[in-house]
Amino acid sequence: MGYPFRSRLEHDATGSLAVVQMKDIDDTNLLHVEGAVRVNLTDIKEHHLIRLGDLVFRSRGRTNSVALVSADIGPAVLAAPMLLIRPIEVLPAYLLWYINLPAIQAGLAAQAEGTAVRMISKAALEELEIPVPSQRKQRLIVEVSDLATAEQRLLEQIAQERKHLADGVLVRYAKNTRQSPDQRV
Repeated sequence: MGYPFRSRLEHDATGSLAVVQMKDIDDTNLLHVEGAVRVNLTDIKEHHLIRLGDLVFRSRGRTNSVALVSADIGPAVLAAPMLLIRPIEVLPAYLLWYINLPAIQAGLAAQAEGTAVRMISKAALEELEIPVPSQRKQRLIVEVSDLATAEQRLLEQIAQERKHLADGVLVRYAKNTRQSPDQRV
């Protein structure tokens, strides 16, 4: 579980500890700690500190995906109600891929509790069955997934460029068309 702050977080620019909150994860599941609230806390236990390779899970809100801590972010803690996942026998990138799969996200959403604000419980996340192939297969799965994501981005970029090109050609065509006086609008 994330660290249970008992009061509103007050930013201290000289704070020694970054506090990762749901707002620090973007729509593409990337973690951005450069704008995180900073605080000074003295009673932090080691298990609350975020490490390289950890996953942070958004347990409530419109999306319940995970983000990977893929770089050293310095001393930081995760704020409750977020959940910290520390992979042990599985590659963090593989676990990230698996939990963020649409089918897994749908299954987790079906287990959400609450009415106004839906929340995935720690127990629901712990009950998630995850196939764990060999490390080699995990690496291959992550590599192919990354390539498929890159391909999708490139295809979207190509489609945008084609649309831009077609619009440019059509505008030039429209401006260069000779009209008779009775065809003008």
